[in-house]
Amino acid sequence: MSVNVFKIDIFIPAQAAAETEAIITKWHVAVGDEFKKGQVIAEVESAKSAFDFEAPCDGRIEKLNYPDGASVPFENPVAEITTADESMRSWERSAAPAPAVESVEIPKMTIVADKLEPSVRTISLLGFGICLPDRVVKTRELLTEFPDVTEDYMFKVTGINERRWAAPDTIPSDMAYEASKKAIENSGLKPSDIDAIVVSTTTPDMVMPSTACILQGKLGIRGAPAFDLNAACSGWLYAISVAKGLILSGIGKNILVTGVDMQSRVLDKSDKDTYFLFGDGAGATVLSGVEKGHVIQEEILSADSMGLHMARRCFPGYEVPENSKNFDPWLRLDGKALFRFATESFSAMVRELVIKSKWTPEDVRWVIPHQANGRIIKAAAQKSGVPFERFYLNIDRVGNTSCASIPIALSEIENGLQKKDKIIFCTVGAGITAAGLSLVW
Repeated sequence: MSVNVFKIDIFIPAQAAAETEAIITKWHVAVGDEFKKGQVIAEVESAKSAFDFEAPCDGRIEKLNYPDGASVPFENPVAEITTADESMRSWERSAAPAPAVESVEIPKMTIVADKLEPSVRTISLLGFGICLPDRVVKTRELLTEFPDVTEDYMFKVTGINERRWAAPDTIPSDMAYEASKKAIENSGLKPSDIDAIVVSTTTPDMVMPSTACILQGKLGIRGAPAFDLNAACSGWLYAISVAKGLILSGIGKNILVTGVDMQSRVLDKSDKDTYFLFGDGAGATVLSGVEKGHVIQEEILSADSMGLHMARRCFPGYEVPENSKNFDPWLRLDGKALFRFATESFSAMVRELVIKSKWTPEDVRWVIPHQANGRIIKAAAQKSGVPFERFYLNIDRVGNTSCASIPIALSEIENGLQKKDKIIFCTVGAGITAAGLSLVW
């Protein structure tokens, strides 16, 4: 090599305009090695290709800036060389070709930092929001499938006169968004104040990504953890307990909890046990460890797989596929078994929460049960110790809205509640799950 040598940096040539980095899978040279122009000095992989990195001139390796396996931004030099090739004094690394493809911006992850100290012990519910579809479906509309059944009989066994069903172009996250937006507004917060999103649903928009992540996008929130859970009709209370845990662990200060279900499209028109029961809807609230609100007292969560057969659906999502001949895609209930279990669970939940909260039955202003079935709630009230007139029912007007039923019912009586009113929530769902919560307004 000539004595008229000089040092320069060399770079990996980019292979496509949208690429930003590549991986050096293997160096074929070491410090002190001499090489010839065109010699393969490294093997490289990028997002779109694998290629040989060829020397741009004759020279010698003075320094390798990255080891084998390193990820290298294209704007960073990968090695320092000495060369006598005068043309390299004005050398610039090859510009990447500009193929006619649309450039896609890759979002950078936003990290939510300022977290809550886990010493907080008081967790409150702030504002509430609901979404009920506009379409009212009266029981007499559905009786065309059952000419031998009367409207009076169906009301007697279900307690339902009408329910709300979503429009054909509505998806579950649409309802979740409407309820969540109202809950955040009624909490006096902004979407940017939300540190995590927990969505309870058995009818997600899709298997993945989660409806919570879809909801996050609609709300314009970045960086906050978001996930779904499925505890069927018990889901909203399960989600509240999970959100409380996130606050106590320091993950966030304000957690959005949304329950949404759209069962109207998964009902078998020939199944009298399910077809008349279900409505669509969403309900949401914000849990906070820093803002003053309605304070959670006690919680109960349970599940018993001995009840797996009582309520079930074997296909995911909010719609039934056209080709479902080889499996049962519909929502199914074992009505008699579910009635017995739900009656006992509701009444036991109320009694236990009264004791755990150090209340008396007379202290309870309202019991807001999951609106499963009018007969179940009446039977449970008789065994609970709390008079039936303190059990709030709206099932006659909205049907069983699954995990959204408690927040929807609560929203109807919210304006009539007084400070320090004592409230009990209780529910059962597929699994079979059960949940309860006591709250001081």
